[in-house]
Amino acid sequence: GLGFNIVGGTDQQYIANDNSIYVSRIKKDGAAYLDGRLQEGDKIVAINGKDLKDLRHKDAVELFRNAGCEVSLKIQRRLQPQNGPVGHQGDGESGGLPLAALLVPGLALAAGAVWIWLRYRQRM
Repeated sequence: GLGFNIVGGTDQQYIANDNSIYVSRIKKDGAAYLDGRLQEGDKIVAINGKDLKDLRHKDAVELFRNAGCEVSLKIQRRLQPQNGPVGHQGDGESGGLPLAALLVPGLALAAGAVWIWLRYRQRM
């Protein structure tokens, strides 16, 4: 397979009033994961030049199953997280840097400064 799951379609709208097809999950070590360009939450607009607009979910799945060895996807990157089961969105993290990315270097600098200050103080 292509290494990812999809949601959406005219009969299974993932987002209200939106018939689009979205990537719901990237399978670890699958083709999409190894390629690295596709992300969970991406809207898939076309596959191998075939527009996915207004398709039933099962018809979209069939297009992916019959896509062949070389697959070209036209995607639209999701700019803002939506509510729903896509990826790990909604798990309490906001965009930007995680808090640990700011705290760990700051604590390391502070610990280093204290150590230098103590060593300097011992020499006096």
